Amino acid sequence: MKVLVTGAGGLLGREVVAHLRESGHTVRAHDRTAPDPATTDEVAGGDLLDAAGPAALLDGVDAVVHAAALPSPYSAPHDEVFTNNVRASYLVLDAAGRAGVRRVVNVSSLCALGLAFSAHGVSPHRVPVTEDHPYIGDDVYGLSKYVGEAVAATTSRRYGTTVVSLRFPFLGTGERLRAHLADVHRDPGVESGALWGWLDTRDAARAIGAALTAPVEGHPVVNVTAPDTTALRPTAELLRRYHPAARVEAPLDGFAVPFDLTRSRDLLGFTARHTWRG
Repeated sequence: MKVLVTGAGGLLGREVVAHLRESGHTVRAHDRTAPDPATTDEVAGGDLLDAAGPAALLDGVDAVVHAAALPSPYSAPHDEVFTNNVRASYLVLDAAGRAGVRRVVNVSSLCALGLAFSAHGVSPHRVPVTEDHPYIGDDVYGLSKYVGEAVAATTSRRYGTTVVSLRFPFLGTGERLRAHLADVHRDPGVESGALWGWLDTRDAARAIGAALTAPVEGHPVVNVTAPDTTALRPTAELLRRYHPAARVEAPLDGFAVPFDLTRSRDLLGFTARHTWRG
């Protein structure tokens, strides 16, 4: 099928474009600056916040991967982070629904829980954290992703489009991952808000590919992480130290990530392949 990928020039977007093409899909790659034509089948550039832009990108498209976003509360002034992320999501998803696109993958984030960038160091109510855990945040990026999921649900209800929102943790491979791991190993507290979740960027691209074809309907929200943490200390020890109020509802043996991954396995048939532990 032909897939529009927004944010195709970013860390994740580049990996997604490569994976989808290797899987036999045709890719129309979009970013503010048009990606290298040598890396994809079709290229497009421009600002998604131009209301006419997303509709023009959808001609002949079968599915959409919406990966474009300002990726943290520090990427720009707060009002710009919120406006960019929410308005771009609305314009792309609404245009896809209007165009009759039947499948959209919305790249969301575990930050939609409100934990990772909280200024107050909030803890989850319970672990493993499921997709039904309430939003408890106070940062603008997490809020933008939480609202983006509401946009995705609304699009699905309004147009009958299947929109799969994938909640990703820290993504990285190679030197980016090594640097992140070094920070966590020096001080696991730096990742206490993110609950030490991670995923190799290559696996994130695989999860997106799976979400494009999985036999699902409506608006499923899915946690997608590696099964282990970034930390050297056992998960139970980390939770006792950094989140003592969190109610433990299932065993978290060894280095098990404190996110529930049932939906990613059962709905998408996805399990991460890459590990950093050797």
